[in-house]
Amino acid sequence: MTGVTISRKSQISLLGILTAIFFVNFLARIAMAPLLPVIENDLGLDHAGAGGFFMMMATGYAAGLFVSGYLSSRLTFRQTIALSAIAIGCAFFLVAASRSLWAIRIGLFLAGIPAGIYLPSGITTITASVSPANWGKAIAIHELAPSLAYMAAPLIVEGLLVFFPWQGVLALIGGLSLVLGLSFFRLGQGGDFRGEAPTLGNILLLIGKPAFWIMVVLFSLAIAFSMGLYSMMTLYLVSERGIDRGLANTLVGLSRLPVLAIAPLSGWVADRFGPKPTMTVALVFSGFTTILLGILPDRWMLLMLFIQPLMMICFFPAGFMILSRIVPAGSRNLSVSLTILISYLIGGGLIPIVLGVFGDAGAFDLAFVIVGTIILLNVFLISSLKIRE
Repeated sequence: MTGVTISRKSQISLLGILTAIFFVNFLARIAMAPLLPVIENDLGLDHAGAGGFFMMMATGYAAGLFVSGYLSSRLTFRQTIALSAIAIGCAFFLVAASRSLWAIRIGLFLAGIPAGIYLPSGITTITASVSPANWGKAIAIHELAPSLAYMAAPLIVEGLLVFFPWQGVLALIGGLSLVLGLSFFRLGQGGDFRGEAPTLGNILLLIGKPAFWIMVVLFSLAIAFSMGLYSMMTLYLVSERGIDRGLANTLVGLSRLPVLAIAPLSGWVADRFGPKPTMTVALVFSGFTTILLGILPDRWMLLMLFIQPLMMICFFPAGFMILSRIVPAGSRNLSVSLTILISYLIGGGLIPIVLGVFGDAGAFDLAFVIVGTIILLNVFLISSLKIRE
């Protein structure tokens, strides 16, 4: 299904509710980051152990991405999106009620599964409901959700910790996800069609494309930059730079505020200049600023904290445009799910653990320099991309 099937007013309404669901989906995945100093003290964890929480959620997220194609071939995309939000809420209630370290890990794994189910269905619903000429703008609106979540998560957590323990914070996020899922199931428009179930044939066809593996590498770098580094940023500022936890969470949240001004323009930039130049600029800028974040002294490091995230927001609308063009329309959900499956395990799961290991060794700064250097060394791959018009 490729045509626009709903009115302009319904398209705006659909983008609004999907962005809200994606916001809570993303908030659920990163809420542990500003909570890590509290959880470390409460459970007696080291940095690597705390970073392991993100690997548990990333593993569940990858599993959700893997099964998303099978699920959306049996349910409509709208039903799949609603189920994802409802299940995240239930899983977070389980995490909040857990009383042992392993129960928390299992709960985070279970929360990751429905979180992974959402994205292929969300992107496919948008690209099926909006004209291809406006894909960049529509996806940019949808991508406001991560930017808002990155900014809001530390501020929400710090505000709620005044009244609730960390378990209560997670329960409230779960409740919000549950309400949004039920609302979309009853009132949502768009996505009333099924996807193409993954088969060995179309999986082999996809993984046989060099463009697919290039996008896996590029998305791994983008997720490592945006989510992997963010997941450990509060812990880095507290343990390595000696900043008070409340101030650190406030700084991390406010540092994402300028990104909100750029996010609406990111889709226009991708539509106007093309996805490949847009991704190149985003990765080069992000690689250099990540290196500077690791080597600058405290005063300049805080300034770089605000500059560093500015351009990566432009990568994702351009990246999803390419993922939608390297395959036929019926396989877009598969293209998104397999790419993000692998990339999220690396960027959102492995990278926080690696950062934690470096942090335990007193070398958080070096880890930032290494990540930035790896980003810069792989930018040349973009020139090798061949995509469909």
